Amino acid sequence: MHVLIVEDDVDLGQALLSALRQEGISGVWVRNCRDAGLHLEAMESGAQSLADCLLLDVCLGDGNGLALLRRWRARELRLPVVVISARAALEDRLAGLDGGADDYLVKPFAMAELVSRLHAVTRRSALQASELWSLGALRIAPRSHEAWLDGVPLDLSPREFRLLVELARNPGALVSKSLLGQRLEPLGEPLDGATVEVHLSNLRRKVGAARIRTVRGVGYQWLP
Repeated sequence: MHVLIVEDDVDLGQALLSALRQEGISGVWVRNCRDAGLHLEAMESGAQSLADCLLLDVCLGDGNGLALLRRWRARELRLPVVVISARAALEDRLAGLDGGADDYLVKPFAMAELVSRLHAVTRRSALQASELWSLGALRIAPRSHEAWLDGVPLDLSPREFRLLVELARNPGALVSKSLLGQRLEPLGEPLDGATVEVHLSNLRRKVGAARIRTVRGVGYQWLP
């Protein structure tokens, strides 16, 4: 999972990055509305790796996080959003959820709870009801990086596993090669098309070639 963190508190921002990395979650941290907007625009244009989720503070130095969220939702940003705020009143929590947040977590919070909520909102965005994704004969546990086919554990490399998750996130949907290149290397340079094809070939060999369809010039598709 790759998370965009929008938090103006230096100590908390650094703590979030460190805690998420310990859980195998990569992150990018920005401290204000302006930088958050620039980063999201870069993601939309393909200049930055796409995030799986957004952690958003409400009180930022140059604006209000909820106002920013409402603008993003008006632009049809579908990224799952977890608001993190010291504002605990019911009206504040309702304003966050009604403004487009998928979840609202009151500061201070336990990092373990934050991680669980991140997995929950990304799971819901992938239309999965539990920690164990079920797609026909395939079972995937994104949090523990495990997968099974017909009950048999799959021996996948880290990149093969990420590739499987991205294809299985929305079965039947086309996923472009460039997007896969970004998701396989969220903190570095996107992988080139040839490298993505190598990992796809290896994954096909392990899960069955008929399960991954290539649509030339468009992308790839997981067939349940």
